[in-house]
Amino acid sequence: QLQLVESGGGLVQPGGSLILSCAASGFTLDYYAIGWFRQAPGKEREGVSCISSSGGSTNYANSVKGRFTISRDNAKNTVYLQMNSLKPEDTAVYYCAATGRSYYFLLRPRDYDNWGQGTQVTVSS
Repeated sequence: QLQLVESGGGLVQPGGSLILSCAASGFTLDYYAIGWFRQAPGKEREGVSCISSSGGSTNYANSVKGRFTISRDNAKNTVYLQMNSLKPEDTAVYYCAATGRSYYFLLRPRDYDNWGQGTQVTVSS
């Protein structure tokens, strides 16, 4: 069974940092682009960042550019999202998802499959 599991969320003060992990089981991530998405209460799910299967290409939402960094370790079957300079507006449930589609960089939720269950990130003083 294909499964993605997110971890690393929590409560952090504004300006703080967190590292989210997305671990795969039941399949290898080597052939998939991975996206990170988030959904705040009352809002639609939005794309945050994505990375190609090789790790050679990445894309970021304008709201997180310069603050978030996506990376992957295919040997560990895991993708990471380093989040720095966190703001209260970053508060959301964060999800990772996999896709084999070539237009993964558009960061549209509908283009991704195999979603994880999400991890809560709360930025508050």
